[in-house]
Amino acid sequence: MTSSRRPLVMGVLNVTPDSFSDGARFLDVESALAQARRLIGEGADILDVGGESTRPGAEPVSADEEIARVVPVIEAIRRMSDVRLSVDTMKPAVARAALAAGAQMWNDVTALAGSPESLAVAAEAGCEVVLMHMQGKPRTMQRRPHYDDVVIEVAAFLAARADEAMAAGVARERIWLDPGLGFGKTAAHSLALLRELGRLTTLGFPVLVGASRKSFVGALAVDGSGPGDRLGGSIAAALLAVRAGAAAVRVHDVAATRQALAILSAVEQGTDDA
Repeated sequence: MTSSRRPLVMGVLNVTPDSFSDGARFLDVESALAQARRLIGEGADILDVGGESTRPGAEPVSADEEIARVVPVIEAIRRMSDVRLSVDTMKPAVARAALAAGAQMWNDVTALAGSPESLAVAAEAGCEVVLMHMQGKPRTMQRRPHYDDVVIEVAAFLAARADEAMAAGVARERIWLDPGLGFGKTAAHSLALLRELGRLTTLGFPVLVGASRKSFVGALAVDGSGPGDRLGGSIAAALLAVRAGAAAVRVHDVAATRQALAILSAVEQGTDDA
């Protein structure tokens, strides 16, 4: 690994009826809380709570509906644990409500460009922000995505968004970057970003990579037709991201990922106890 600091593992907690991998499994607070306990027990450093699906073709939901989904879950987790909490949303109103409920991070697939208010809300909150690259919108992003050079274009976009966030008052040390694997990208685009992730890590911000169970993993797998069949490929992508300098990986399978990262760390550091 490029850093002696252990990479963080962000566990996915979708409280939606239509997410691509685990939609409708954790809709009520009790089932979401039980999943949160499981992810924390498996070693998640951060829980990313989302109330609106951003899978290809997903339909948007109102801010009120999204708040009703995520805020009770965040409040319940916060009463149970001091684990770091992230809210996965494009909407500043949802982010504001989630942060007030106990979240500390705003994970935004639009890189705080989804609303004219987003930058100001993030700056005022003083929270950590994840700026992700996405070509297009969730409903249309996988309709023939095109780049002249995906690595150069994604790096330039994220650098520009980071500059805009800092100009708006977001502290540099609060900013994370995410290349947005699978968001307006073909499998070849996502693989190129993994291969040259160092182009992003040299921008000077911690990088979060989310490859878990995504369709590009399934496209390469022998039997990866369904999201639940993509564990091996997801772990391989996480290990490649960490070796390239990613500071965190966003995953559905926390225990398996932590186990793989422990082996990688032991091998690279020359120890025999992970």
